[in-house]
Amino acid sequence: MLSFRSLALALSAGFVALGLAMPASAQGLSQFGMWGEAPPRAGKPSYLGAEPAMVVTPKALSSGGGRPSITPKTPQTTSFQNGFQPGSIVIDTAGRKLYYTLSQSSAYVYPIAVGKQGFAWSGVEHVSRIEDWPDWIPPKEMHQRKRGLPLRMTGGLNNPLGAKAIYLGNTLYRIHGTNDAKSIGTASSSGCFRMNNAHVVHLAEHVGPGTTVYVMRRLPKSGPVMPPSAPKVQEVKQAPAEASAPEPAPAEAPATEAPSAQPEAPSGSQTGPDQGI
Repeated sequence: MLSFRSLALALSAGFVALGLAMPASAQGLSQFGMWGEAPPRAGKPSYLGAEPAMVVTPKALSSGGGRPSITPKTPQTTSFQNGFQPGSIVIDTAGRKLYYTLSQSSAYVYPIAVGKQGFAWSGVEHVSRIEDWPDWIPPKEMHQRKRGLPLRMTGGLNNPLGAKAIYLGNTLYRIHGTNDAKSIGTASSSGCFRMNNAHVVHLAEHVGPGTTVYVMRRLPKSGPVMPPSAPKVQEVKQAPAEASAPEPAPAEAPATEAPSAQPEAPSGSQTGPDQGI
């Protein structure tokens, strides 16, 4: 009897040792239950069919490309009845044109791009400085709307500020060139006024610190164009406009223009100005 018990214990111990030595997949009841194998595992974590959001770290400094010599291009001279001092800049936002007054009856006229909805503004500023091939420093508002922008881009052909920037007071707004010529004539900027590079170089030859810049929503359909807050004068027949405004609307009295630059912020619109575009 003793030898039988000893034999049974020995056999039991042998089976236990053999079971422990076998891999988990061969064990009948293992740590994974009755199936004997671990559950399948994916090669990467599951995000319910969507890849995790990529974190884009902006480049600290980006090159704006080459800086070729830009030959100034003289724009068309047009009849422009006005009450501004010669050498003033008058911007017609609705007409998407910039006028540089030569006299009270004529002006250079340049096609421009203006602020998109929520970024347009009107008022009076003065040129504070002019810079060739300016660096572009997108503000935090632009980084929040568009990922991957550089923290700073040096001046050059790839820089959205173009060949020259004419700064307006101490605001972030400016009149500048562009590397996107097809945007001229549109309302697509973030409050600045874009010009063809050859045109902004020409304009910069005629203005300097202190030049007055009048930003108007639209020009009157008839009569002379007067500075904001100027007394009304008897209307005289004005020469026909070169082209109809893209967004015609009833004329507004120039006297209603704000005395200083104030962005127009429709409800729900993003109002933070982007530096340079």
